[in-house]
Amino acid sequence: MKWKALLIGAGIGAAAAYLFTEASKQQAIKPEKALKIAKAAFKKRGPVDGSWIQMVPETIIRNDMSYSIYRGGISRRIDDVLEQYEFIVDKNTGVILDVNQLK
Repeated sequence: MKWKALLIGAGIGAAAAYLFTEASKQQAIKPEKALKIAKAAFKKRGPVDGSWIQMVPETIIRNDMSYSIYRGGISRRIDDVLEQYEFIVDKNTGVILDVNQLK
């Protein structure tokens, strides 16, 4: 009887783990993760001095498509010249949709 209960428990546990994994794949990313993605992309071209991200997502429309996005910014110094960028990251996929250098 103990083996039967153990196997049933293991089966239920495996099913719960599978469902949890599938559900977490469909969740939107957190703003901190979106900022981490953007900083990693910018660090490929040089050091980052500062960064920020809005914690509340917003909706934009691009090419007749609606996106839920996080808006943020990055600053860095290249040859003692301050460069500032604004970026938007898709909340559902983590893809950087746009980057604009601020003047």
